[in-house]
Amino acid sequence: MLGFISHPACRDHDAGPMHPDTPERLDAINNQLIMSGLDYVLRHYEAPEVTRDQLGRAHDPAYVTRIIDTAPGPGETVEIDGDTVMSPGTLPAALRAAGAGVLGVDLIMRGEANPVFCAIRPPGHHATRDTAMGFCLFNNIAVAAAHALATYDLKRVAILDFDVHHGNGTEEIFHSDPRVLFCSAFQHPFYPFTGHESEATNLVDVPLPAGTGGDAFREAIREHWLPALERFAPEFLFISAGFDAHLLDDMSGLALTENDYRWLTTELVGVAGRHAQGRILSMLEGGYEPLPLARSVVAHVNALIG
Repeated sequence: MLGFISHPACRDHDAGPMHPDTPERLDAINNQLIMSGLDYVLRHYEAPEVTRDQLGRAHDPAYVTRIIDTAPGPGETVEIDGDTVMSPGTLPAALRAAGAGVLGVDLIMRGEANPVFCAIRPPGHHATRDTAMGFCLFNNIAVAAAHALATYDLKRVAILDFDVHHGNGTEEIFHSDPRVLFCSAFQHPFYPFTGHESEATNLVDVPLPAGTGGDAFREAIREHWLPALERFAPEFLFISAGFDAHLLDDMSGLALTENDYRWLTTELVGVAGRHAQGRILSMLEGGYEPLPLARSVVAHVNALIG
């Protein structure tokens, strides 16, 4: 049964009235799951708070302390950079968002749920080992993958990132780590303007020009991601599931649809079945137009269930 992990605290992160990362994103997902009938076949879990030790596997411990100490009090906000804002509810949300991935790994490895989808915010894939950026404080997917490698007898894990923005933080954290294959497909040139010159053998970056639609996206995945995954034979698949490359999401210039996300997810489920005993943990990243986001998540979850 698919495990669905979230927490009410993830709604309490308030980046400001004009910020695209709003609590309504999670509301839209929950509503669409109910309307589709999927909500009733999911097993729901509340995300625990991540520990400092778990964060320290992906982040500099001094950075973790700095973020925790930066958390503002009631009625205050702290601007980390022009895109990344902390409100009083942000640190609790970020701790639960990272904790969701840790719980997801444990559920899968204990055989209690598989696959697992985490509906969380703030997102994580731009956070580097020692820097918050791009809406992200802690790198949720990196924390989860590092937990899997440290806690269980896994030798090879893959992280697949289809957010419209390059997952620079995840790439930096696992750069040249032979245990981790990182595949990212993203619009370029576009924020954060990275990923197009990587040379490490464990990185498969696929920069896509603005205007790329589903056919070209699928061909790029077939040409670059799928052969690399077959060669690597991962024992666990982690997905940074950003849906902001959707045609109706103003955040980007790509033109994907729910069918493209369904297709890609089905391909990844096949890889997991051949190499990873079906183990897949997917964590929400971007996607900022609530209705296209919610429909895309439903397509993604449907494909994860198979």
